[in-house]
Amino acid sequence: MTEPVIDVHLIPDDAQRSLRRDARLGLTSSPKWLQPKWFYDSRGSDLFEQITRLPEYYPTRAERSILAAYAGDIAARSGAHTLVELGSGSSEKTRLLLDALAAQGTLRQYVPLDVSQSALRDAVGAIHGDYPALAIHGVVADFTQHLDRVPGQRPRMIVFLGGTIGNFLPDERAEFLGDLHDTLVAGEWLLLGTDLVKDPGILVPAYDDAAGVTADFNRNVLAVLNRELGADFDLQNFQHIAIWDADNEWIEMRLRATDHAKVSISKLGLDIAIRAGEEIRTEISAKFRRDGIEGELAKAGFDMDAWWTDPQGRFALSLARAR
Repeated sequence: MTEPVIDVHLIPDDAQRSLRRDARLGLTSSPKWLQPKWFYDSRGSDLFEQITRLPEYYPTRAERSILAAYAGDIAARSGAHTLVELGSGSSEKTRLLLDALAAQGTLRQYVPLDVSQSALRDAVGAIHGDYPALAIHGVVADFTQHLDRVPGQRPRMIVFLGGTIGNFLPDERAEFLGDLHDTLVAGEWLLLGTDLVKDPGILVPAYDDAAGVTADFNRNVLAVLNRELGADFDLQNFQHIAIWDADNEWIEMRLRATDHAKVSISKLGLDIAIRAGEEIRTEISAKFRRDGIEGELAKAGFDMDAWWTDPQGRFALSLARAR
């Protein structure tokens, strides 16, 4: 049995400083905004797990179906020795890839990366329990800052699933894809999950479900600010909004104040006024077309090797090789 190794490049003070910086910048901007990464405290993570099981939320099921159908092809094309996963990844999707690479005979190492040390340790423990002979090297880090810390036996395949790439604004996305390219050497791989442009009648309910779970998830970011920064947001004063921006081809999630509010954020020494009807943008989720993502990958230094979708054409996985 090979014992896992965990490198820690983030400590709780780093997250607190980052939260303070983001909250001050976003809530003093016009229009106001917050980073979606702050949804994911323990309750937010539990709520998101509930969202992935909702009938309206197709991306998780669609992506899983692609991996179930094509994991063997991904393994054969990449021949990767190391699977690097951005996000803690103790899920079935991770195991589909690990099993396929093991069956291919190339798998040597699994490298999960996550900002949360507790989430990472849970993921490492779960994978280690099921794959005791697999070398596991966990990394507690922020993938927007610490990609240069990613270890692994070459050739590596970096896996970025769930459509999370859509949470980046276009300029941020270009920078991130460039950083991914610079992390890899020529001939190494990126497996990228992207949600696709489709009928807003399918898209919008995925972010505004009938049971209200996504609304609770959206408002949870304010609960995080209340707890971590001593803010006094009244969560019930904020209505969950999800809209389709056809020009930018993305979903925007917002929180709309139903009444005027003056919010104090004690740890920032900041008071903000929020007008009735004013909105705080909490997330964008860009949707893609094949030619668009292929062009973005090419600009970042990748050549697309393969493209797969689920049978309904809702979601895609692209396998790209670094030049």
